[in-house]
Amino acid sequence: MEYLINQNIKVDQNANIAYPTSRILSKEILLMAIATATQAHLRRSNEQPTSATCALVLADESIFWGTGLGIEGLTAGEFCFNTSMTGYQEIITDPSYADQIITFTFPHIGNIGTNDNDLEHNQTFAKGIVLRADVTDPSNYRATETFNNWLTSIGLIGICGIDTREIAKKIRTFGAVNGVICHAKNGHFNIDQLTLMAQNYKGLEGRDLAKSVTCDRMYTWNESTWKFGDSSHPESYSTSESEDYHVVAIDYGAKKNILRNLSRVGCKVTVVPAITSADTILELKPDGVFLSNGPGDPAATASHAVPTIRALLKSKKPIFGICLGHQLLALALGARTKKMKVGHRGANHPVKNLLTGKIEITSQNHGFIVSEDNFPTNLQITHRSLFDGSIEGFRLANEAVFSVQYHPEASPGPSDSEYLFENFIQLIREVNAFNHA
Repeated sequence: MEYLINQNIKVDQNANIAYPTSRILSKEILLMAIATATQAHLRRSNEQPTSATCALVLADESIFWGTGLGIEGLTAGEFCFNTSMTGYQEIITDPSYADQIITFTFPHIGNIGTNDNDLEHNQTFAKGIVLRADVTDPSNYRATETFNNWLTSIGLIGICGIDTREIAKKIRTFGAVNGVICHAKNGHFNIDQLTLMAQNYKGLEGRDLAKSVTCDRMYTWNESTWKFGDSSHPESYSTSESEDYHVVAIDYGAKKNILRNLSRVGCKVTVVPAITSADTILELKPDGVFLSNGPGDPAATASHAVPTIRALLKSKKPIFGICLGHQLLALALGARTKKMKVGHRGANHPVKNLLTGKIEITSQNHGFIVSEDNFPTNLQITHRSLFDGSIEGFRLANEAVFSVQYHPEASPGPSDSEYLFENFIQLIREVNAFNHA
């Protein structure tokens, strides 16, 4: 769609913006012009309410006032939005959100409190959260702590009372936006300083964040998936009933529930840091290797990850990658990655399995994708997003190697994608049978 600006030049006296009118402008350019023209007006009219204890300032000089949550202080990051209606603890503790400020589009977040079982990591690497509604007292039998107290305990800054639709619209229109949140109970804010900090934040491109979230030493994992209680036992995470296969998981920012699902399908899991060499991994004599999710720019992480993955590929060990692991595997096989204008984040993304024709409802969290430019011919695309057609999975021809962009462990559907873990085990069985034939 195109818009023809009036042939007469129109000048907004308040914003000092002259619109060149003898041009055909795209919808996106027109929206950018309107947004720019309104900034001066926005800053003058958006005066601080007396009740405000938190300020949200974006790099485009937009200012939002609200109520602070969690700890007092200042935080900067790349803003993204998540469309999930549930699972806020899992989202906040997902290491893939490192250096990001999460805007929840669903208005009622935090109302069921928190507990120690719904954590994907023991700490958070996110920089902050943005909510629409005020947080009420928890109403759930599993709650052991209020949401706000939990945010304080993990050292996170949040803001509520924000029109999260406006944040989401900005990201959808202009792409990823950087900004800051400042929580000060005394209501004192230096907006010019906050604006400058937002504008100076460098974003996520070119940054290897996997090193900052990975484990610091090797460890074993045997906790399996959640088991609901009955008259004979309380609900809890179960323990693995069998360890038929040994899988080494490279931790680029691994979520606990991925490890639980590997345990569920009968794996002894050894988790190793992101910088572990291929030789060290192979000395552990794994039946298969798992490449985990994680944050940051895959092209930056590739500097240490790709040589390791290429050496593992030569070993002919079955390999399964998820999210960042999917992107790193693609890079190791000669594909490219690129930054998305708007990332995929939520628990409601439809993906088509091209091998079966079935549609899976998936959980996703990524701001980079595998590019189809010069896509290697020996890679078969197995899954595509039905939102934008982007690559959501591939496999290496004639090898026990595959990956997906989305998160099969995050209860999407809720069990639409669990088969991927079974597929990994089946590949391990087949390779083991061939090697011992």
